[in-house]
Amino acid sequence: MSKYVVLVGDAVEELMGQKLRTFLTLLGMIFGVGAVIAMLNIGEGAENEALKLIDSMGVNNIIVNAKDYEKEELAEIREESLGLNLGDVDAALATLPFVEGYSASKEIDVYDVYSDFNKSQAKALGVTVSYFSNANMQLAAGRFLTDDDNANLSQKAVLGADAAKELFLTTSYGPEDMLGKFVKVNHVWLEVVGVLEPPAGNKNEFQGVQIGGDRYRVFVPLNVSVQKFSSDILASELDSIKLNIEKGTDPVIASKAIDSLIKLRHGGLDDYELVIPAALLEQQKQTQQIFNIVMACVAGISLLVGGIGIMNIMLANVMERTKEIGLLRAVGATQEDIRQQFIAESFTISVMGGILGVVFGLVLSEIIGFYSGWAVSWSITAIGLSLTICMLVGVGFGVFPAIKASKLNPIDALHSD
Repeated sequence: MSKYVVLVGDAVEELMGQKLRTFLTLLGMIFGVGAVIAMLNIGEGAENEALKLIDSMGVNNIIVNAKDYEKEELAEIREESLGLNLGDVDAALATLPFVEGYSASKEIDVYDVYSDFNKSQAKALGVTVSYFSNANMQLAAGRFLTDDDNANLSQKAVLGADAAKELFLTTSYGPEDMLGKFVKVNHVWLEVVGVLEPPAGNKNEFQGVQIGGDRYRVFVPLNVSVQKFSSDILASELDSIKLNIEKGTDPVIASKAIDSLIKLRHGGLDDYELVIPAALLEQQKQTQQIFNIVMACVAGISLLVGGIGIMNIMLANVMERTKEIGLLRAVGATQEDIRQQFIAESFTISVMGGILGVVFGLVLSEIIGFYSGWAVSWSITAIGLSLTICMLVGVGFGVFPAIKASKLNPIDALHSD
């Protein structure tokens, strides 16, 4: 072991004697590894955020959203279809055995939201009690809405994390301090009974599908949104329904059955759209797989270029140190000793480039994430794999120069200019 430590130490000393050449050789490895690490970290962050968003939708759910139409077109549609409504839910529960439960929501037309502290641009949403559990929401303080709140038309509200911060714009107020306070949505005063934790992801859209914005909402019981807030007479009773599908049921087959049922109830019109989170998850995995393949190709090309640079500098070193090699052979160094010395130098420069490349990649990914707002997640696997491949590149591309150096004739080497 001590022999290899000495070899690496000698290699570092030799490389430091050629600082500029070594630095220029290192740049190829640094930029190549750094770019790959940065892209993989950003890709890992995007994948993690996508999985969190899909989890909030529920992999075992089928989502039915009402489509948006211009008023003139909507008037014609309402002659055939009432739009999404609780009757659709009752029909699904009664006729489709794989439907185990549901949640529903209705967007409130908001023109004014404020508290005693501040006015807000938050949106309001009427929801069923199961809405929160279906979206895997967690409480920072208080409680969720209850069946009694809905049945009794109780003017209660649960605040999303960002809506709470804006409405109670004071450093002395934590989530617990907001409980029991009142917020006004349009003309209706609502008592705050719960404050939500911030959701896992920062995005409100995935694969072109709008999935939330729940951090900036005021949630009220569904019956309150229907009975105490005005809405367009042509608007559907519900904007979105989330049907809970029994585990083990094929979501694609389930979605076809749901589509047939709702279309039948809506006079054959497609005034709604289905979202299948499980299908989005599969699409995300395929996209990530393609991304990983592309990154692997980029990494391979980058490391190939870096390896060629290492071979180039090692061949130049062999030519410049011909007399040194001849002298070493003359005093008893074997061909194996010469090979090990040059391979150690190649290995050392590749490891140095790999380590510096990893550091550069981590810093670059954080800078890109900071200015772009993209999620970044460190990929330990990518870091370990990059360093391992760098070591293999160093050894692999150092073998030929090392063999060439070891086969120099000692006498010819000593007499070379």
